[in-house]
Amino acid sequence: MTAINPQRIEGRWLAGIALDFHTTRSTPIGPNAQGHMQFETLRPEIAELLYRLKYRQDRSAAQAIITTAANFLKPYRPKFDVIIPVPPSTPRALQPVILLANGIGAAVGLPVINCVGTTRTPAQLKGVEDPVRREQLLNGLYTVDTRHTARRRVLLFDDLFRSGSTMNAITDVLVQTGQAASVCTLTITRTRSRH
Repeated sequence: MTAINPQRIEGRWLAGIALDFHTTRSTPIGPNAQGHMQFETLRPEIAELLYRLKYRQDRSAAQAIITTAANFLKPYRPKFDVIIPVPPSTPRALQPVILLANGIGAAVGLPVINCVGTTRTPAQLKGVEDPVRREQLLNGLYTVDTRHTARRRVLLFDDLFRSGSTMNAITDVLVQTGQAASVCTLTITRTRSRH
C-alpha cells in the first residue's frame, strides 16, 4: 500500500482532497549546460509514482496510484454518481489524468465520463502567476455535455492541484451550465505553493 498524507484543497466545489503533496523538498543544485537551474527534488511516495507516470511515461507506476486512490475513495463512493476528469492541457501520448480516472472508476464502480470539452487549445497556466491573467485565460474555455451532468453528483478528478484556477472554472461550468447536483474534487498531489 502506498503511503499518503491527504490534504484539503479549497475552491468553489463542495469538498476537495489531494492525496499528498507534490514535493517534500526541492533544493537547487546548480545550472545545467543550457544555464537552466537544476533541482534535487524529494517527493512523497505517491508523488514519485505520479512523476514517473506523467514525465517518464512509466505505465508501471499507474496501478499503485489507482489502487491507493480507489482505497481512499471507497468509503465516499455512495456520495458520487460519476467521475469527470479534467481535460488534459498538454498533448501527450499517455494522458495520466485519463488513465488514472478510468482505473479509479473501474476499481470503485463509478462511470468515468469525458464530458468536459474546450472551446480552444488550453494555455499552459504553470508559469502564469497573476490571478487576473489566469482568469482571463480560463474565461469561456470549458464546455460541458449536460446529458451526463444534470442532477448528478460529480467527482471532478485531476492528477495535480496547483492554484485551483482550472478546477474552479470547470466547477462553475458543471454547476451552472451542466446543472450538476454537486461537485467535489480529488487530485493525486498538490503543490506547496499556489502557482
